Amino acid sequence: MTIERLQTGARMSRIVKHNGTVYLCGQVCADAEKDITEQTQTMLDKVEALLVEAGSSKEHMLSATIYLKSMEYFAQMNAVWDAWVPQGHAPARACVEAKMARDALLVEISVVAAVK
Repeated sequence: MTIERLQTGARMSRIVKHNGTVYLCGQVCADAEKDITEQTQTMLDKVEALLVEAGSSKEHMLSATIYLKSMEYFAQMNAVWDAWVPQGHAPARACVEAKMARDALLVEISVVAAVK
């Protein structure tokens, strides 16, 4: 059994690969002072870059769990999500309201994908 960890720190790895599956740690936006649209877009940009680094892609996502500070952001987040996910490649997905690690954060995502 081989487990590969990338961008590993004392607390977590940003990417873990095992048995043809890629696990990403939770991703947040690049700038927490922005609105939900910008936070969602930059968060998804980070996810895409990590998937590529791991040898995967948006088309190979298996599941996504999205955490929203408030469900009032659901429609705006979905507008960005829907434009980002390739047609016909939507992963299994859950979206829940959750308390964030920092007050300014509005959205976070955790993704599991298959290796290409």
